[in-house]
This record gives sequence, structure tokens and C-alpha cells, in this order.
Amino acid sequence: MYNLETSSAFDSAHFLSGYNGKCANIHGHHWVVKVVVSGDSVQQKGEKRGMLIDFGDLKKIVRELADNFDHALLYEKNSLKTKTLEALTEENFRLIELDYRPTAENFAKNFYDILSSQYNLPVKSVTVYETPDNCASYSKD
Repeated sequence: MYNLETSSAFDSAHFLSGYNGKCANIHGHHWVVKVVVSGDSVQQKGEKRGMLIDFGDLKKIVRELADNFDHALLYEKNSLKTKTLEALTEENFRLIELDYRPTAENFAKNFYDILSSQYNLPVKSVTVYETPDNCASYSKD
């Protein structure tokens, strides 16, 4: 089995609505997304002969996906009052509404699903670090 690994990072703020603790407040993270793809064989022909996937292609996809979340407030749908959203929008803050609670666990699954379905990559696992010492991983295993 061949495994390739790449990572990318983004900086964003979030909060956990309904949480009883410090993370209920808006705070930021330097999120690191680590992606592992795997396959049984490498390509046999063409310019990518001997490669499972071109690292350049893989890095570009992961970087673009991470960049979508960079320097934004990530929030779960229906977790902010209309007045709050209007005020933040009026101030031209970059807001990204999510259909899920913005946890490392949910980001790992979201990245996994997007890379697997939209990019048709043979994803083995996705790990999302919210701090250098704390991460969550998702795989189908």
C-alpha cells in the first residue's frame, strides 16, 4: 500500500454555541489539515509514471480547500442572532456559515468528504489540528 501525506493550514475564528466552557467565546486557531491518500499501485504510463498521485496536484487541492476557510469567522447555522450577523456583515467581516458545529472532528470529516467525493481522491484519513497538541482524525476505517 502506498501512502502520500500533505498538509495545509488556515487561520480562523470560531465558537461553540451551547458549550459550557471557554470555547463558547469567539477565539482563533491556526488550523492544520493533514491529508493521507493511499492506493495499491502507482501509475504505469505517462509523465506521472511511478506516482500514486502527483504531489503538486494533491498539495494544490488541499491548499485551495484550506484557503477557503482562511481569515474568517466560522459559525454554525442558527447560532448567531440576526442582529449580530447584520452588525458583523455591516463591518465587512468575512463570515462562513456551516451546517455543522465548527469542531476539529467535524472539520476532519468535512475535508474527508469533500476530497473523496468532489475531487475523487483515494483519501485514507484527514487529521485536523486546532493546536499543535490537539487534533481529530477521520477515516472510513
